[in-house]
Amino acid sequence: MLTEIHIKNFAIIEQLQVSLQPGFNVLTGETGAGKSIVIDAVG
Repeated sequence: MLTEIHIKNFAIIEQLQVSLQPGFNVLTGETGAGKSIVIDAVG
């Protein structure tokens, strides 16, 4: 199970740390906010 995501220097993201909780986690934001970039960095 994925519990935490660390992204550094990927596309427009300088640094990001996200802690995930058990259950259902959702990424939301406006168009161009970087949701797809976060998903691309993971996979």
